[in-house]
Amino acid sequence: MAVLSRPGFELQPHQIVLRPLVTEKGTHLSERHNSFAFEVHQHATKTDIRTAVESLFKVRVVSVRTQTRVGKARRSRNVYVQGPSWKKAIVKLHEDDRISFF
Repeated sequence: MAVLSRPGFELQPHQIVLRPLVTEKGTHLSERHNSFAFEVHQHATKTDIRTAVESLFKVRVVSVRTQTRVGKARRSRNVYVQGPSWKKAIVKLHEDDRISFF
């Protein structure tokens, strides 16, 4: 169970890791560098992400890098709408471990 920095705010591992990001760049990272990209909860820390990935996929995590992606501004007729911001985590695994999404 991962506990975040806010008092009384707890997330389970399946609530921290929202979905894997299967993109061309992510596939390249997984094949060459054994790193996998995930969309994660906005308030999750690097240690929360590490423990969640280790418990969900039964692998050993070497490092975690995070990015907060700002939502894009989109236009519909005369109105600009801001898309949602989200957090991305790139998780590097031990050389002997792999995650198979397919």
